[in-house]
Amino acid sequence: MSTSPNRMVGIIFGTIYLVIGIFGFFITSATGFTSTQGPLLIGLFELNNLHNLVHLVIGVVLLIAGLADARVAKVANTGIGAVFLVIGIVGLFIAGGNNPVNILALNAADVVLYFASAVILLAIGIGAERVVRAPKVTA
Repeated sequence: MSTSPNRMVGIIFGTIYLVIGIFGFFITSATGFTSTQGPLLIGLFELNNLHNLVHLVIGVVLLIAGLADARVAKVANTGIGAVFLVIGIVGLFIAGGNNPVNILALNAADVVLYFASAVILLAIGIGAERVVRAPKVTA
């Protein structure tokens, strides 16, 4: 396996989000699929079953892309980073309380996590492994 930053970040983040998604189902077994409030993971992150499913999908996508190759991992990191940025922005307006639009049961800790994940994934996805072309030599 190459030492591509995009592959490494994809594998690390993919594994983390996959484990969180799986573990989340154990603590949300009595929670509605789109309940606006749910139990807390490690005392911080509010979850429901849809939120767990989103974590599973994101984890699988990042992990498979990270295991594939650097170009695929770069696209996945950038795309998921952009999705996290959007979720973070929307979460600023809907998180917490019993807002009926909050179908992911987002709270302030989730919003901070998604912004942090977005920054890392976008920075690596956009900034790492740029193709630098040699200048054209004219004689």
